Amino acid sequence: MDILKLAEQNQQTAWKILEDTRIISAWEHIGATVNLVGSLKSGLLMKSRDIDMHIYTDRLDVAESFSVMQELAERLSLKEVQYINGIDTEEECIEWHTLYEDKDRNTWKFDMIHIRRGSKYDGKVEHATDAIIRQLTPEIRETILQIKYDVPDGVMIPGIEIYYAVFTGGVKSYEELEQWRRTNPMTNSLDWLPQ
Repeated sequence: MDILKLAEQNQQTAWKILEDTRIISAWEHIGATVNLVGSLKSGLLMKSRDIDMHIYTDRLDVAESFSVMQELAERLSLKEVQYINGIDTEEECIEWHTLYEDKDRNTWKFDMIHIRRGSKYDGKVEHATDAIIRQLTPEIRETILQIKYDVPDGVMIPGIEIYYAVFTGGVKSYEELEQWRRTNPMTNSLDWLPQ
């Protein structure tokens, strides 16, 4: 399996899905700023079909957030929608996690985190994503993609934990990742940046 080719195909498919679904423009319609974060933005999308977005508005309005999701649910082939109200938490956000079925019957997960502009975590994940992109060498990128590919189906490991293990621990394989995670648990992914 050519993992670089597979990653490129996944990237292209994800960008096409974003274009076809018009999710970003749906959020922009209510005055939101949408930032892509995570594996799609960093070019590290592998088997896990996740598209991560951080969505910023000056205030968090539950009805307004629901109005975007209603429009998306009426228009798109959404199979599942999860809503988490974190307005009164440190994160100051509304989380939307949706499962979308594309024309090839593949399921994609959209993580849309609606965040109050100016809150504690405003820009934090974007900063980490940009730092990861800056530190990626062809060798590190291939190592990360291979590890992601080798994660057994049904096992969920957040991408940030893989990046942490590779950048900080010099991990080179899925087997090494398992060992690293046992002895070096990631306590706060929001505070980590690659060195």
